[in-house]
This record gives sequence, C-alpha cells and structure tokens, in this order.
Amino acid sequence: MCLVNLNAVVLIMKLKRKFFLLVVWVVSILACKDDKKIKDEINSIPLTVEVKRFDREFAEATTADIPKLKAKYPYLFPEQYPDSIWQVKLNDTIQQELLAEVDSTFGDFKKEKSDLTLLFKHIKHYFSAFEPPKVITLTSEVQYESRVVLTDTLLLLGLDNYLGADHKFYGGFSAYIAKELDKRYLTSDVASAFAKTINRYPRNRSFLSRMVYYGKELYLKDILLPITSDDQRINYTPEELGWARANEEQIWRYFIERELLYSTDSKLDRRFLDPAPFSKFQLELDSESPGRLGRYLGWQIVRAFAEKNPDVALVELLDMPADEIFKKSNYKPQK
Repeated sequence: MCLVNLNAVVLIMKLKRKFFLLVVWVVSILACKDDKKIKDEINSIPLTVEVKRFDREFAEATTADIPKLKAKYPYLFPEQYPDSIWQVKLNDTIQQELLAEVDSTFGDFKKEKSDLTLLFKHIKHYFSAFEPPKVITLTSEVQYESRVVLTDTLLLLGLDNYLGADHKFYGGFSAYIAKELDKRYLTSDVASAFAKTINRYPRNRSFLSRMVYYGKELYLKDILLPITSDDQRINYTPEELGWARANEEQIWRYFIERELLYSTDSKLDRRFLDPAPFSKFQLELDSESPGRLGRYLGWQIVRAFAEKNPDVALVELLDMPADEIFKKSNYKPQK
C-alpha cells in the first residue's frame, strides 16, 4: 500500500502555482513590450495631415472672393450652380449661424487634427499603401447621412453634424439620430468610412454574414483607435453599451433559439443591424434596448476569434468568410 505524503503534495502544488504565475507574468511582460514596440513604431511614422478650413474661409469671404474659392475648391462648387447661389448663401442668416456654431464647438480644430493624425498613422502602419487624404472641413446644412465623405485624396467633414445631441439645429431629428451628432464620434466615423474601403460587404445573404461584416468594421476600430472607448467605436452612449453588455447572453440566446444566424430574412437587418431607436425583439424589453445589437454581437464574435487566433494577420481576418470566423471563435457570451 502506497502512503501519500500530503506535505510533499502541498509543496508540489505550491511550486506549480508559482511556476504558473511566473509564466503568466513573463507572457504579460512580453506582450507589453510588443505593444510598446508597435506603439512606438506607429508614433514614429512621418505623417502630416493637411487640414483646410473651408468653413472658416467661406464665413470670412465676400462676393468678390467666390471665384478664388471656386478655383481652390472646385469639388465644392458644382458647375450647374451659378455664382448668385453662393452670393445668397454668404448672406444667409441661417448659414452664418451654422458657421458661428461650428466655430464655437470646434475652435481651432487642433484636438481633432491630432486625433485624425493618430488614426492615419495607425492605418499607415497596418495598410502601408494608404496615403493620408487632405482634410476639408465645411458645413453641409446638417446632411447627417453624408457627414463624412472619404475618397482616395480627400476627406470632407461636415462639422455642422457634430454640434451635440441637444443642439437646437437637431430639434426635428429623432433622438437616436441626434445622439450620434456629437464631435466625440467624429474620428470613429472617419474610421468607419475607411473600413468600408477595405472591408467587403458579404455576398452570403445570411444574418451571421452581415453581423460579422459589421463586427469586422468594429474590430478594425479596436486596432485603429486603441485609445478610443468602446461606446465611441460603436456610436453608443455609455448607457447603451452597458445595456448591451449586461444583456449579451440573453440576446445571444434569443438569436440561437429562433435560429436566426443562418436566416436570409432581410427584415433582420432592420431589426438588429440598421440604425434605429431600439432593436426589435418583439418583446417588452424592446424600448429599453439600443439599436444595432446584431453589430454588437458580430463585434464580440470577431474579437473572440482574434483572441484565439493571434497569428492571423488583420488583412487575412478581413478577407475570411463569416462562417469560418464564427466556428473558430468559439464565441461564448458574457454572463
């Protein structure tokens, strides 16, 4: 009969625990060093962001300045509009008030320029072919659906769409639209515009494919906007993000029990993916929920995949089909 030496067992267990903690500590130190190395590499990228304040130039212009402005910014003056249109706009009281409110909200635009520079450096680090566009600030008569326009060489920012949710100019908008018209979301919106240039919309018509598509966009923001909060990345308020996190398991169970993941019902987009005042579970809790919860879950799936598959490059991840990402993510909702 073999007698177990309990003191020896306890000693071995303590040694194993110490070894485990040592390994965790070493891995953490190495990870921190890698993160610092990447951060230093990004910060050292020689990149200059050119910002042209067309909104201010127009506010300070006279009718005699219109030909010069047209020559400098031809893409902002459609040929079908005569100069008389711009002359009237110069003296329009609503336009003048818009420009004054933008100037009051953004001032010298120094912080926003710094944020955009950091974003562009991150993009350049991960996508070397990227060249920073020229940034043009303007007023767009609150055309919020096109508040950010990104081309290969230009980034047009309609600053009158970022004056704050409670601004009087947004009084006629639905609350879920107005809440996103805040400058805290500006850089996040620019990151979204860039994501759309490299993140292909899926041909697969399943709800899961579209969830993961938006999840990739949000995960890309994790990488490109590392010091931005999660609520800013998804354009939620802190309270909306808190609700999503607190109810993640129940949301996931709802999708699974009703077999929604592989459904091709286009109505699911309107219920869980498109901007809306709330998500539509067709339950009493609907009015408490934020919209776009399908995007939130897609985000968590992509995050889980990236955590479990750290060797997969970002470009490769963006090109992977949703079903593969989902299966390899082993996603489990927060409880």
